[in-house]
Amino acid sequence: MFSISVERHFQASHQLIMPDGSKEPVHFHDWVVAANLSSEKLNNMGVVMDFRELQAMIDKAIAGFNNKALDSIGYFQQNNPSAENVAKYIYEKLLIELPEGVKLQNVRVVEEPGCSATFRK
Repeated sequence: MFSISVERHFQASHQLIMPDGSKEPVHFHDWVVAANLSSEKLNNMGVVMDFRELQAMIDKAIAGFNNKALDSIGYFQQNNPSAENVAKYIYEKLLIELPEGVKLQNVRVVEEPGCSATFRK
């Protein structure tokens, strides 16, 4: 099994809704997104997938996030803008664009050093 990982970054704020309906203060993060892929065999270039292609896919998935309030994005108006839900959102966007034979292992989102969430199916 071969595996690759690509990291991308974006800056955004969010405000979580607590179980009692109250909201935490709006705060800003320098987010890091890491997508981890695998394949049983390499393609005709001798790679799982071209890093630049995967970078572009992640950039497309997070294009609407940079310098925004995540709460203002439709998906996060229906789903609390937690690191967990950010990871799931990006995972689902990447999953539909992968080449045949490439498996998306997981998406990891770091909202600040030492605080991360991972989504996988």
